[in-house]
Amino acid sequence: MGRGTVKILVLTFYYRPDLSAGSFRTTVLVTSLLAAAPAGSTIDVVTTLPNRYRSFSAVASEIERDGAVTVHRVALPAHKSGMQDQSKAFLTFARAASKLTRDKRYDVVFATSSRLMTAALGAWISRRVQGRLYLDIRDIFVDTISDVAPRAIAWAVKPFLSIVERWTVARADKVNLVSRGFAEYFSTRYPRQRFSYFTNGVDDEFLAHAVEADSCFPIAPGDAPLTAVYAGNIGESQGMHTILPELARRMEGRLRFRIIGDGGRKPALAAALRLAGVTNVELLAPVAREELIAAYRDADVLFLHLNDHDAFKKVLPSKLFEYAAMGKPIWAGVSGYAAEFIGAEVTNAAVFAPCDVDGAARAFDVLVLGYSRRTRFLERHARARISGEMADDVVAVGQGR
Repeated sequence: MGRGTVKILVLTFYYRPDLSAGSFRTTVLVTSLLAAAPAGSTIDVVTTLPNRYRSFSAVASEIERDGAVTVHRVALPAHKSGMQDQSKAFLTFARAASKLTRDKRYDVVFATSSRLMTAALGAWISRRVQGRLYLDIRDIFVDTISDVAPRAIAWAVKPFLSIVERWTVARADKVNLVSRGFAEYFSTRYPRQRFSYFTNGVDDEFLAHAVEADSCFPIAPGDAPLTAVYAGNIGESQGMHTILPELARRMEGRLRFRIIGDGGRKPALAAALRLAGVTNVELLAPVAREELIAAYRDADVLFLHLNDHDAFKKVLPSKLFEYAAMGKPIWAGVSGYAAEFIGAEVTNAAVFAPCDVDGAARAFDVLVLGYSRRTRFLERHARARISGEMADDVVAVGQGR
């Protein structure tokens, strides 16, 4: 390599064309890294073939080369959302990543992780390839597992995960936290570590719609029920099965819900809706982003909910950024940092406590139906700008700065 160039390894479990926050985030970052790195630099991406949802499939090549960027996609065994299946899938990914990077050298390893293990894999590989390590932490898995896993499993694995976390974070040259709600947890445990706070952001597809929608006006409710849309994962973290059956029944005649997505708790949600006799909720499979934007356009209100667990008081849902770009009213069952962020930065958004049906009904009545311009938010949180600044930071770490 020429002077000043960097060789970058990107480890991400999800990458385009897969559907997930991690996929969208890392895809844009790789483009930004290519622009930020000096001429002659190279980027290797090790990821998986699309696997985020069993009900959504997309075609992708196992090896894709585009100039200085090479993408290796690992085929995973069939798996569901259970912990055992996910563990097997990750082990397959880890073995393949180890093989693909064997006997190579990198200046910096960038690993993005929501469940800690991809971060730990990045720490191990960075040591072997003699590269610096830049971690992108999207969740506090040690915290989360206590809330989402069965008590016996959480009790058994949490001490081990705490050790893995300490080793992983200590190995990093820099750690990015996607939510400032994570700051206290990490800064008190790792006071000597360097942290950055590059959040999720609004992708260009949604920014383009925000410009187009500038001519929209407030609307008055008619006789027909309004439509509330949620799109994304349907798991324990979202807790849809805990709020939606009773809330939908409460809003019967006023509101219909369209729930777009998949996840481990979707069967539980479907069963709870049947048991409650709810008829105003439509459960739909995941869709590509073009169809997703169309669904947002057709919605009167965009719905968001996180389960009532302490760990989720620290997170900032990536879904919020694309919701805000669409200009529609946002109806959010969140607490902690997410509630603070919405109150400070997002206009025409009503927040209620997670799993609180009465509070949700009151919050809904606060919303103004129609389009809200959120120009300041969009300028501040454009994904391209955030990714550009983050890419500069990653390259600087790779160059030893």
